Amino acid sequence: MSALHLRGTRGRQRIVSVTPESAGWEHVGFEVLELRAPLELPELSGREACVVVVKGACEVVAARSRGCLLNRACPFAELPDAMFVPAGAALTLIPHGGPVEVAICTAPAEVNGTAPRHIGPADIDIEVRGSGQFEREIRPILMGTDPGVQSLLVCEVLTPAGHWSSFPPHKHDRDQPPEETLLEETYYHRVDPPTGFGLQRVYTDDRSLDESFAFGDRDTILVPRGYHTVSAPPGCRLYYLNVMAGPVRSWAVSEDREIAAAIAAERAL
Repeated sequence: MSALHLRGTRGRQRIVSVTPESAGWEHVGFEVLELRAPLELPELSGREACVVVVKGACEVVAARSRGCLLNRACPFAELPDAMFVPAGAALTLIPHGGPVEVAICTAPAEVNGTAPRHIGPADIDIEVRGSGQFEREIRPILMGTDPGVQSLLVCEVLTPAGHWSSFPPHKHDRDQPPEETLLEETYYHRVDPPTGFGLQRVYTDDRSLDESFAFGDRDTILVPRGYHTVSAPPGCRLYYLNVMAGPVRSWAVSEDREIAAAIAAERAL
């Protein structure tokens, strides 16, 4: 199996784990845990974090502050409940009412005096992007001018059955802002029904990287460079959690010009 396709591990506390060392890059760290008991994490030295509850209820205690209960019954039906945790903070996760599926997204940062911050459903400005078979729902968690955030970019996307997402295929592998920014990226996928699947392609102009994946529920795809796009087969809804980080905290992308031009020409007919 490709090194870019990580199968979710069932029946264990750690569903997936991505470190800069394991991925062969410099910025993004990502893991998903299924917690049944409290977990204390060491001080986040040199890294900031965003804790996102995918499913279940979890109390987050960051920087020894009062705990904040994050709660979501279903990622397909409910908006994100998350917590930003600055660099240097200790972190404790306490599941409530049964197991909780929780994602921890990290990227390089320095201690800057920022306080932990709850990002609840009321803070999410939903965006419907694309039209027709390209229409999908974007849920930004940390994507704008978020106070105190130094590196992390985090969002969720819902793709209806039979639709395409991250489309037209786009890339962000050049450090040339404002035209394009260099960002490593992970996709954590949930599939409804969980026996279903989705499709994803990652490729470069010269095809030195050109891989396609049939991913399942709780799989993770790494995007170190190149264009990328996702497809939901008929009968399968897709949810994915994106984590991005790079030298500059800015999301600027370039589309695959040939595909974008073909779409524009078809719509003009």
